[in-house]
Amino acid sequence: MQNNKVPKRGFSVQEFETRLSNAQKIMQVYQLDSLLLTTPHNIRYFTGYDSQFWESPTRPWFLVIPASSKPIAIVPEIGESEFNKTWLDDIRTWPSPRPEDEGISLLKATLEDLNKTHGNVGAEFGKEMAIRMPVKDLEKLKETINLNIIDGSDALWDIRMVKTNAEIEHIKYICSIASDAYNQLPSKLAIGDTERDAVRKLKIDMLQKGADSVPFMPGISGEGGVSQIVCGPTDKVINNGDILFIDTGSTYDGYFCDFDRNYAFGKISSEVERVHETLWLATEAGIEAAVPGATTDEIWVAMNTIIQDAGAIGNNVGRLGHGLGLQLTEPPSHRPGDNTRIVENMVLTIEPVMEYAPGKMIVHEENIAITKDGSRLLTKRAPRQMPIIK
Repeated sequence: MQNNKVPKRGFSVQEFETRLSNAQKIMQVYQLDSLLLTTPHNIRYFTGYDSQFWESPTRPWFLVIPASSKPIAIVPEIGESEFNKTWLDDIRTWPSPRPEDEGISLLKATLEDLNKTHGNVGAEFGKEMAIRMPVKDLEKLKETINLNIIDGSDALWDIRMVKTNAEIEHIKYICSIASDAYNQLPSKLAIGDTERDAVRKLKIDMLQKGADSVPFMPGISGEGGVSQIVCGPTDKVINNGDILFIDTGSTYDGYFCDFDRNYAFGKISSEVERVHETLWLATEAGIEAAVPGATTDEIWVAMNTIIQDAGAIGNNVGRLGHGLGLQLTEPPSHRPGDNTRIVENMVLTIEPVMEYAPGKMIVHEENIAITKDGSRLLTKRAPRQMPIIK
């Protein structure tokens, strides 16, 4: 079992000041006078604010990041008392629900009062982003404001792709919880269990070990491999000769792990052993290729060469890993054409996948942090031989 040192929940004011300072430097590069943020993960990144109330779509929440001063929160009155506990000084509210003006006039006035060096407001319009406000309200804001509201996603990902040391410690901790739970799972499983049984046992164990939530845990089984990795579990019984694939995106204090494990039930064919060994070696190659100065394309090539040489017939996943942090998946992507330069303190998944026969696929995944000299595992490495459950 790993030494699971529990990171302190939340982050210091100094941590948020560092994030803000870095963001404002990047905003200068992109000629942004401000960032307009509406989504839980972006707001949490700059403020530490979190609420289960995000599950309600009734009220929008706004955070403005100025080019040279502290963030400004523009939130429904119901959220004011908790926002007062954050490091922010300027919290503006409106009575909500009020569909005729859900904070838009207040947001407009706030943005127009800021310095207008470039006249640009960056918003969550681009890749792997979504803006959390009514489209009609956004259109009204764009039509009436004396500023350009443009795509700020490239700036936001430049800000968030490189983690602080404190963020990495959070991710390392949830990875250690999941690693321990995965390693202990075989003793809890047997032929005849259902996929739902297996996932429930793993989820309960992770929560008991200290995970805050387990929002993502597909569990799929099939003879010799699986046909997909996005749905499940179901009530399907796991039979002799089946492979059980379980992936988990579990969280601690908002930060995700994301990695899978495979288990053979009763017996394992020589072909499955060969494919599993191929993926284990491809993972090693991906980890070794993930160094400062390399590109995501090069990480892809390091893994894909081994997979193709072993006779892969397809890959419907489209990539071989991605970024990780406050979201289950973040940029960059290990795929041809992504071409993101790897830098110290990125956190990445290494995720080779191999379809070796029609409808039979095996996936392997680990989580790493980039160091100045290379990379370090945040997960406990999967065994080279797939565990067999009798």
